[in-house]
Amino acid sequence: MRFYPTFFLPLLFIVTPTSNISAQSSPTEQTKSVLKELNIPFYDGNSVVLLPSGAEKFRDMFDAIRQARKYIHLEYFNYRNDSIGWALFGLLGEKAKEGVEVRVLCDDFGNRSNDHPLKKHHLDSIRSMGIQIRIFDPMKFPWINHAYHRDHMKIAVIDGNIAYSGGMNVADYYIHGKPEIGSWHDMHMRLEGQVVERYEQVFAKMWKGETGEELPAAVYAANSSYVYEGLRRDTSEDARHKQLAVVYRQPGKDSPLMRNAYVAAIDAAKHHIQIVNPYPTGVYSVRSALYRALKRGVRLEFMVSAKSDVPVTPDVVAIQMRRLMNRGCEVYYYEEGFHHSKFMIIDGELCTVGSANMDARSMLFDYEINSFIFSPSTARELQQIFEHDKKKCTLLTKDGFKKRFNLWHRFVGRVFGAFKGFF
Repeated sequence: MRFYPTFFLPLLFIVTPTSNISAQSSPTEQTKSVLKELNIPFYDGNSVVLLPSGAEKFRDMFDAIRQARKYIHLEYFNYRNDSIGWALFGLLGEKAKEGVEVRVLCDDFGNRSNDHPLKKHHLDSIRSMGIQIRIFDPMKFPWINHAYHRDHMKIAVIDGNIAYSGGMNVADYYIHGKPEIGSWHDMHMRLEGQVVERYEQVFAKMWKGETGEELPAAVYAANSSYVYEGLRRDTSEDARHKQLAVVYRQPGKDSPLMRNAYVAAIDAAKHHIQIVNPYPTGVYSVRSALYRALKRGVRLEFMVSAKSDVPVTPDVVAIQMRRLMNRGCEVYYYEEGFHHSKFMIIDGELCTVGSANMDARSMLFDYEINSFIFSPSTARELQQIFEHDKKKCTLLTKDGFKKRFNLWHRFVGRVFGAFKGFF
């Protein structure tokens, strides 16, 4: 769900830092160089397990939570008041009774915009289980001062040893779909290694900002002696040796960071870019980077969803996709439900997975977190998922665009496209 106001959306023309590294360098080297110039932290010695469905994500995360010994920290844009939400809270309550510290953050707008929100009596019930749950930036009159800078991140950290992140909130439609749009597809990942420390740092910072409670790093550090049974392992050749850079977008402090990181990776591409994103309504700097890639002959494949949870989004996205198509981009419309995944692959060498959409909300306003993963094996795994999903897509053509989007839809797309920061 992305429909929430930003009001006076500024016209921002961002100058992206450029690297001194040679244009002959590999996409990996070139992207790393720019990210380091941006002071984005890097972490070595990691494993990544991709979880490309709701069933896989929740099964894996629930199994890890059952084995938690010390603490569980969860931070989501929203927790839906449904079967999965209460299964999670029930499990967290059991762990709290065992003496495990359980802290939960929920964005207030994310909760209010949810079609099954957690109400006050639900929150009271959750707290009675021993779960510390807090609402990020509660919405209060005059409302407008809360419209910007929402917490759109999805983070789970268990004992400092395991982190989960990606595009999924907590809702049963990730497993069962929704009647109006069908199945709901998304991407999440489980991370192990040094990178988990960064996700815990981000949670601790957000928690302190909302509660005032300090979570000392030494107390909430990893314990390498813990063994978690039954979780699917990273079996790739570089398991436990992957390098990741974590881009944490903080409004007002690191506001351009996410879009500059995307631009760095896109500008580094030599041959092939593959993107899946549900709300690519565009920001100037990222859109310009994609145009530059096409101009220098890079193959660009962009997968968007034919259906959306925001009714006007497909019409706004269509205008952006037609512009890319006219410049040579291969645009694929996913037909079997709603594709809510957010990932990008560069030349089969590196990729990014996280919470950020390619829209004004994620790039200009909200708190977001993405990992840039420098692992050909993880990039190849994502490519396989992309190729599998292409079989459920329709390739956009000029004639197909006219049939799919009649004059009314094109009018709606242009009108609402002038207010892209609203959703």
